[in-house]
Amino acid sequence: MVDHSRGDKIFDFVNTLLLIVLTIIVLYPLVFVLSASISSPNAVVKGELWLLPKDITFVGYQRIFENNDIITGYRNTIFYTLLGTAINLVMTTCAAYPLSRRDFKGRNVITAFIVFTMFFSGGLIPVYLLVKNLGMLNTFWALVIPNAVSVWNIVIMRTFFQSSIPYEIQEAASIDGCNNFQILFRVVLPLSMPIIAVMILFYAVGHWNAFFNALIYLTDRAKYPLQLVLREILIQGQMQDMIDMADDSLAKKVMEVEAIKYAVVVVANLPVLALYPFLQKYFVKGVMIGALKG
Repeated sequence: MVDHSRGDKIFDFVNTLLLIVLTIIVLYPLVFVLSASISSPNAVVKGELWLLPKDITFVGYQRIFENNDIITGYRNTIFYTLLGTAINLVMTTCAAYPLSRRDFKGRNVITAFIVFTMFFSGGLIPVYLLVKNLGMLNTFWALVIPNAVSVWNIVIMRTFFQSSIPYEIQEAASIDGCNNFQILFRVVLPLSMPIIAVMILFYAVGHWNAFFNALIYLTDRAKYPLQLVLREILIQGQMQDMIDMADDSLAKKVMEVEAIKYAVVVVANLPVLALYPFLQKYFVKGVMIGALKG
């Protein structure tokens, strides 16, 4: 058993205390929003709610799911996220794997050209004109093709392939008769679950939260993603459409608006929060190996 010095004990105590404080700072807003979404709007507005729900009511959720636009937005966002993440993974892997191979001639030059696009781009207007000329305006392709690959994620995945998968394994597979595709699918990818999980999380969260591309490329409300629908609710005053105009007083309408605001935040973030625990065991390992070794 290792004896800890007085300095070590003080360090452990201070470190534990700081971590507890940081945990409280991070968790409190989440718990507060969840509690506010199911609490009486009157208690929330008056500041009577601190942590636990008070006078539980689900009027905010009721008003939200009575709105057909939100249901449609949910369906669209799930579709965009699944399709976009699949395209992202394929494109990122196809770029990162050859750039990680020592025997790929010109890989440094190609990497330099790819990295160059991280710092310089054509700008919003040229990109919009390109999407328009390709006939992707007001189609779901406009939400998944322009952001089909992230240069930063290519660099992370390439570094993971270089540092975590011995090149000798790939050479041995090549000697046994495997071609490059067989090496990728039978050797490299099965050993790369940590970085693949990280890429899924990064790309999926990006697609789930994206609204700007939909804002500039889509005009058909039936194709709106969830975030664009929620933006209208929170910013453009569309909450009034979900409130029964036959209510007795304006005060009651205002209270329901407050309930809707918090319920909307929970509805928008719940799927991402539910996804993270399944990828957590891969997340830290994938990021650390992919980012720190080069």
